[in-house]
Amino acid sequence: MASSAHCLSSSSSFNLSSKLKNLSLNTHSSCTSSTTHSIFATYNSLSFSTNLSHNLFFKGSLSISTIDKPTRHLVICEVASTKKPDSAAKRARQAEKRRLYNKARKSEVKTRMKKVLEALDGLKKKPDARPEEVLQIEKLIGDAYSIIDKAVKVGTLHRNTGARRKSRLARRKKAVEIHHGWYTPVPAGALSA
Repeated sequence: MASSAHCLSSSSSFNLSSKLKNLSLNTHSSCTSSTTHSIFATYNSLSFSTNLSHNLFFKGSLSISTIDKPTRHLVICEVASTKKPDSAAKRARQAEKRRLYNKARKSEVKTRMKKVLEALDGLKKKPDARPEEVLQIEKLIGDAYSIIDKAVKVGTLHRNTGARRKSRLARRKKAVEIHHGWYTPVPAGALSA
């Protein structure tokens, strides 16, 4: 497995072998001889240890630059990874986004159901209730059904859960109508005859 890292400077390029034993300096053709001598002088004492990890230079890029100080030249090496982002981190971000979205949907379903159930309880406790008052509650029930159906459609709720919640609202409405005498259920024996 022969891999090599390329180091780029402003006027020269280096080639580091995978074993990091030797350092070769290749100057561009546009460099003058005085520039070449100054570059050789700059990197004269540059050396790499042979016990460096090969993974440091595998699938990455290494850049070398010099910093001129009055007394000496410093060489700074930076390794930048070109690896793709971690897929687990992306999945975690997506899961968090979905969790917040689903949380808002479920909260909306609970809020709408609570409004309907409170309105039905208030109507059931009211002694002088009229059948026309159920029409306002039916609008609330329709809104709740719509929100439940949307939550099922996007996958926030399972379809059986959505059906169960809609059934709960319908049964509670029917119980209020029976309580006030606005609805008379058909006896079970009359249906089969």
